[in-house]
Amino acid sequence: MAKEKKIKATKSQLSQKKIHWGKIFWYAFLAFIIILFIINNTSKDDSPSFQYPPGTKKSLHEETNESKIAFDFSLKSIDGRVIKLSDFRGKVVLLDFWATWCPPCKKGIPDLIEIQKSFNNEVQVIGITLDENPMKVVPSFVKEYKINYPVLIGTEEVTKMYGGIDAIPTTFIINKSGQITNKFIGLVDKDILVNEIKKAMGS
Repeated sequence: MAKEKKIKATKSQLSQKKIHWGKIFWYAFLAFIIILFIINNTSKDDSPSFQYPPGTKKSLHEETNESKIAFDFSLKSIDGRVIKLSDFRGKVVLLDFWATWCPPCKKGIPDLIEIQKSFNNEVQVIGITLDENPMKVVPSFVKEYKINYPVLIGTEEVTKMYGGIDAIPTTFIINKSGQITNKFIGLVDKDILVNEIKKAMGS
């Protein structure tokens, strides 16, 4: 009888131990799930697969109803000329901040080439490169892509005067009077750009 009680007591202890470890495992598993959920929601990465500067969103189209005079820069082109924005007063200017290492920039270049061809003397496309060593990489890039518009070497002053360029491509539409009528951050469809250019022609 005493032996049976001892066996029952032993079984009861083992059962309690099983329940105890089962609870620990369950709480640990629950904690793990909660931690995973918190990490997943707090370290959400909105950056695209290509290289944009830190903090850039995947896609952002920024419209502005406020027309302001575009900063009249004076920049050196990759072929050694000094070009001012005011040289093109009387034309609509499509000003594109870009870099050779930026996949969406490269993807949009054929559209810019086509826009320059289509509008000829009415519109001037200008590219401002933000490459670190522009004279090493840009001239061969321009030749390869057969870029038909001036490519200028960007400076910190110019990016600052255009509101800080946090992502590329960033494109400004500037009307014939030198006013910024729209700004686009990220790759934009050609049809949208053409539509904005036509609007700027009438402004």
